[in-house]
Amino acid sequence: MNGSSPPITFSYQTWVAMFPIFSALTPEQGQAYFSRATGAIVANSCSNPAFADGNLSYLVYLATSHVAWLNCPKDANGNPAATGTAPSPLVGRISSAQEGSVNVQTEWNAGDQTQFDAYMQQSPYGVEYLSAIAPYRTGRYLARPTIVINGIFPGIWNRGW
Repeated sequence: MNGSSPPITFSYQTWVAMFPIFSALTPEQGQAYFSRATGAIVANSCSNPAFADGNLSYLVYLATSHVAWLNCPKDANGNPAATGTAPSPLVGRISSAQEGSVNVQTEWNAGDQTQFDAYMQQSPYGVEYLSAIAPYRTGRYLARPTIVINGIFPGIWNRGW
C-alpha cells in the first residue's frame, strides 16, 4: 500500500449494511458524508491507532453516520431520505421552548466537556463514536530520559558551593 492512499475507501454497501437507516440515501450522498467525516472527525490514515487495532473501518463509518444524520434530508417521519425536508438548522441543546406560537431557543455551551464532545453528542452515532474512541483518548506521557554526565545544574551554577 502506498503511503498517500487512505486505508479505508468508502463502500456504500458496507455502510448501509452497518447502518441500514441510511439505505434511502444515494451512494453519492454517502460518499460526500464520508469525505466530510474523514476530513474533519477521524483520520483515515495508517498512523491512526485504530488502524493497528483493526477498528478504523468501524470508526470511519460511525463518523460518516454522524455527519449524515446531522446533514441529510429527512422524510415525513424524520428518517434519512435522498430528498425531503432540509436538516434542522438548530445547533446545540434546547435551552427553552414554548408550545403556544412555538418558540424554541438553543444554546451551544459545552460546559465541562469539549466542543468536540458536545458536537458528537448531537446524534446516537456520535455518542457511539465517543465511546468507541475512549481507549485512544487516554494520554500517557513518557518523558524521554535525560542523562547528564558530570553536568552542572543551571539553578545552582556559581553559587559558591
